[in-house]
Amino acid sequence: MASMAADVRRAAVLGKPIAHSLSPVLHRAAYAELGLEGWTYDRFEVDEAALPAFVDGLGPEWAGLSLTMPLKRAVLPLLDEISDTARSVEAVNTLVFTEDGRRVGDNTDIPGMVAALREHGIEQVDSAAVLGAGATASSALAALARVCAGEITVYVRSEARAAEMRAWGERLDVEVRTADWADAAEALRAPLVVATTPAGTTDALAAAVPERPAALFDVLYDPWPTALAARWSMFGGAVVSGLDLLVHQAVLQVEQMTGRSPAPLEAMRRAGEKALADR
Repeated sequence: MASMAADVRRAAVLGKPIAHSLSPVLHRAAYAELGLEGWTYDRFEVDEAALPAFVDGLGPEWAGLSLTMPLKRAVLPLLDEISDTARSVEAVNTLVFTEDGRRVGDNTDIPGMVAALREHGIEQVDSAAVLGAGATASSALAALARVCAGEITVYVRSEARAAEMRAWGERLDVEVRTADWADAAEALRAPLVVATTPAGTTDALAAAVPERPAALFDVLYDPWPTALAARWSMFGGAVVSGLDLLVHQAVLQVEQMTGRSPAPLEAMRRAGEKALADR
């Protein structure tokens, strides 16, 4: 864990683009609630090519980094240690600098997804559907491995993506079936639907929401609600948002970087909600 002895400690989120990131709002809210007056959290636009030099140039005051796209895999060669969770999906969103200068990588997206689902009463489902096959989909499969007892159907646009998702299923030891995106409306009848696609992609599916939907986890948070989430809520289905995920994964990051636990989830959520409302 990061040393608490120094008066000034630094952390930041890196990625490209990065201006939209809510991470500074969430982490700063946590520092304020925990009374960590000497802690700062910033954002830096960094791409894959610039990442090694950026990390190498950090001083001993640095406690950790949050990593977003496109750096979650680019950081792997720079690490001294990686958690089993991060290794399972070959993606790191959290880099912690230990007291002896080691670089430890973890993935808090996966336990963050599980925690967000459980907060909404979703402990276990018999089957699930995943919309999309991008980088977030592999983390979704890893999270579903902990909450889904049966088959997971992933709706994709190409056979290449389908093969990739089946490979992830084998690696994560989950039962994955792939289906064509043209049939994505069928996904909405699953006990749990996880939408991992970019903004606007699922809007056309909103009209197909069944009258009694079960649970939807939409990883987007801005703009919110998505057309799919709004329709889902209108019909009384449970909805877990991208902000829920963002807050829960940030809670775990704060705990790892500061060594303080539990992190103030509700204060962080309120700060995130206010920041989104002010946009």
